[in-house]
Amino acid sequence: MKKEIAVIFDMDGVIVHTNPYHSKAFREFFSSRDLHPSDEDFSQHMFGKSNGYILSHFLERKIEGEELRVMEDEKESLFRKIYEPHIDPVSGIISFIEDLSQNGVKLGVATSAPVANLDLVFSKVPLREKMGSILASEDVKKHKPDPEVYLSSAKNLGVSPEDCVVFEDSFSGVSAALNAGMKVVGVLTSHTIEELPPCNFYIKDYSEMSFLKVSELFN
Repeated sequence: MKKEIAVIFDMDGVIVHTNPYHSKAFREFFSSRDLHPSDEDFSQHMFGKSNGYILSHFLERKIEGEELRVMEDEKESLFRKIYEPHIDPVSGIISFIEDLSQNGVKLGVATSAPVANLDLVFSKVPLREKMGSILASEDVKKHKPDPEVYLSSAKNLGVSPEDCVVFEDSFSGVSAALNAGMKVVGVLTSHTIEELPPCNFYIKDYSEMSFLKVSELFN
């Protein structure tokens, strides 16, 4: 394949299994405020959403500015403490990324999580040196489903959006990639096929993924 392509990964639920631990951290955070969201609430209003949206939704008022920063730090510190002993990459992703890298594919990470979470994951999952673009929540003004983080990733990698494939697990993340004009592979770690916008195809993990399967999306 002659033209350059890029593969961009979300992080939570795509590179690592974090969502159960985000749920635990948010439950602890909200419990201290006498709030007890249901599993369905979390499924609809947590996975793939920015902390500003999540906190504003469950606290039923706009959380922004310094108050958002303080609350976000509290919740994300809880998450990192709970999650650090359990960091677990999604099956097959290390070898898949190695395959992509060996075949000259440009690679990036585009997450709604803060950079401290990304640093924690990369301290245990040896992928940082493979990535030509790494963007976290601090690097964008508009969060998913806005396409900013994916368009910025493509620009960083020197590839046009139509030559990018995004791996995403959430409704807002898939929507962001589609809004950027990119191809999307749905990673079914957090949601069912029916709960996501239409993707090019879907995977449960990376055990059967390869450079060849990615390149076929452009044929």
